[in-house]
Amino acid sequence: MRSQTTKQQSDQLAAHKSNCKTNAVGHNFKKNTHTLSVYPLDRGAACVVRSARFSSKCLRLSSPCPRHCVSVADMTWFVGWLSALAAGLFSAHVLQRLCFPYFWIDVFFLLKVVRYGVKLELFKLTSSVRTVLDRFIQQARRIPNKPFVIYDGRVHTYRDIEERSNKLAHVFLDRVRLKKGDCVALLMSNEPDFLCVWFGLAKVGCPVAFLNTNVKSKSLLHCLNCCGAKTLIVGSDLVNCLDGTLTKLLEENIQVWAMKSSSEHTQVHTLLDKVDAASDQPVPAVLRATTSLKTPTLYIFTSGTTGLPKAAVITHLQSLKAAAGLWGYGASKDDIMYIPLPLYHSAASLVGIGGVIELGATCVLKKKFSASQFWNDCRKYDVTIFQYIGELCRYLCNQPKTELDKVHKVRMGVGNGMLQDVWREFHSRFGNIKMCEVYGSTEGNLVFMNHIGKIGSVGRSNFMYRLLFKYDLVKYNMGIEEPVKDEHGFCQRVKRGETGLLLSKVSSISPFFGYAGSKKLTEKKLMRNVFVKGDAYFNTGDLMAEDHEGFIYFKDRVGDTFRWKGENVATTEVTETLGLVDFIQEVNVYGVEIPGHEGKAGMAAMTVRPGLKFDGKKLFEHTMRDLPAYARPLFIRLQEVIELTSTFKQQKYQLVQSGFNPSTISDPLYVLDYEQKSYIPLTHSIYQSIVSGERKL
Repeated sequence: MRSQTTKQQSDQLAAHKSNCKTNAVGHNFKKNTHTLSVYPLDRGAACVVRSARFSSKCLRLSSPCPRHCVSVADMTWFVGWLSALAAGLFSAHVLQRLCFPYFWIDVFFLLKVVRYGVKLELFKLTSSVRTVLDRFIQQARRIPNKPFVIYDGRVHTYRDIEERSNKLAHVFLDRVRLKKGDCVALLMSNEPDFLCVWFGLAKVGCPVAFLNTNVKSKSLLHCLNCCGAKTLIVGSDLVNCLDGTLTKLLEENIQVWAMKSSSEHTQVHTLLDKVDAASDQPVPAVLRATTSLKTPTLYIFTSGTTGLPKAAVITHLQSLKAAAGLWGYGASKDDIMYIPLPLYHSAASLVGIGGVIELGATCVLKKKFSASQFWNDCRKYDVTIFQYIGELCRYLCNQPKTELDKVHKVRMGVGNGMLQDVWREFHSRFGNIKMCEVYGSTEGNLVFMNHIGKIGSVGRSNFMYRLLFKYDLVKYNMGIEEPVKDEHGFCQRVKRGETGLLLSKVSSISPFFGYAGSKKLTEKKLMRNVFVKGDAYFNTGDLMAEDHEGFIYFKDRVGDTFRWKGENVATTEVTETLGLVDFIQEVNVYGVEIPGHEGKAGMAAMTVRPGLKFDGKKLFEHTMRDLPAYARPLFIRLQEVIELTSTFKQQKYQLVQSGFNPSTISDPLYVLDYEQKSYIPLTHSIYQSIVSGERKL
């Protein structure tokens, strides 16, 4: 058998040699004195290349003979070319990893941003706008039985919220007599009915003004007036907060409706008794339809840089952009999101609820944040994503350690304001949860997203991002609280790594919609002729720095605003409120840092009217009555005279730097004391208890 096979192969080789005599493609030729012969093993099989000098070595070629036989020279060239290509690719890969380690992550993330942006641009071109509400209605039809909101252990499906919001929409049309375009103010705590009222109003074409539940009488009236709301809807638990304001509201022809079945106030109308009898069928879609992304859909109040709360105009464009945030970070329909932040803030309503709707996911809604219940809730409801502000994560880290600290399914946190020390401690204690910082103001036209997860950074930028969104960091003089200008009157850009005031160019891609009811306030937020005549930039009021890798870091706030307990505190509003106290002649309000706490605590330097004395109890009663808890000054500094800058503004910078240490300040200092219900002298022992964290603030 073996001899037959050998004879067969010999015959095939002989025949092949005869056929290839006239063929010079390496079948029988000399190259560098090496005689080469190529023989086929069988029909259509690879060839064997034999060298006279290296006759013991064989090379199998994948191409069938005779047409595709190649020489060793050709093979050497081909292998060399492949090696060079591989070496080049490897070198490029190493160079990219060393010099541009985030290149591909940035590319894929920006592709997501561009993809979503193109979809929004198509809305503009076709005048076929799909709003966040439209997306919710679509999800309610697609996944009606999927849990949408879990609140106090009770599950509310997409269908549940859809049908209840339909009922409320009918009540708003038939009983409240609302018309498309009427602005309605909403004063409610976190609960499912907040969403039902919001969606019900949107279904009849009414823009909604979200009111901070801490707002007091004067601020409440101001908020209603600036957005033009003539209807106020109040949660059942907040009706009593209107006792001192109700008469004034009625005098302003503002109708008040409460989410109750009955009311002790004859002039407060009730909604729940009317909802039960209403139809759960959809109202006409034409009522909610819009042809422009720039149509206002919400008003969310912000302290901004000065004065009473300002109604930031939130258009459908901004709502849709915010709703894409979770998707951009990699969240999916299978995620369960924990929302402990107040819904009247854009973070919870636009990013949180809007993001859940966009994905078709589920959220666990809390009335108020509780550090002691947080992880138990996460384990109970299989939470995978949670929203936070910096203070929230610090509170979690301050809780007693347990063996269950890392027993959970949480993989991502989305929020802002987390400091580096808290970030590291949070990771160390609760596991490697990806923290996705987002930078942006409610009314702003610029957003930074730390999609890398770099500790301490509020966002990420690169040359591709700068092509889409124009922003600059300019030099800022803290002493006179103004940008530094050159000899031509233009701002000066800072170098990489230096701190500067963040400005964002206003354009068609990054529009600024301003504030409702005040063109003056809108214009005040803009800086014009920044680098050239005629340009316009949104002034964020934030001092930032960008390192050489493109990571953005928050440094400080400028102007008359500071942040405490997760809220922006407008110093002008606090100043005006304190100025109503009879013994106070002049007030200068600012924020001071306290070790172990996020943001800055309120402090007021003041002078006392001649002939009168400082009264800690009277001041305590006044602040308790007229200021929300986060805006009440924790510290008081009595001065002989309020210092001014060279431009006749109150000097804050030096006061902020000096802090509240009685050892270094000769002026009398006082601290807010809830137990004694007064402002009491700030002693060295009290100061030590504050900085050590023993005293609760």
